[in-house]
Amino acid sequence: MGKPVNLNRYRKEKARAEKKACADRNAAAFGRSKADKQLDKARTEKARRDLDNHELDE
Repeated sequence: MGKPVNLNRYRKEKARAEKKACADRNAAAFGRSKADKQLDKARTEKARRDLDNHELDE
């Protein structure tokens, strides 16, 4: 027979892991410097402009 499992401990550990995952996602999304954000915005804008310039006019 296996060792008994404390379900409350398991539930709390699962909740902690989910909160940590959410915090990591937020850190990746919002934890960037202003220069990084501006560079990313400039690259996105340039890619959009390049794509728009390749459209065929009908």
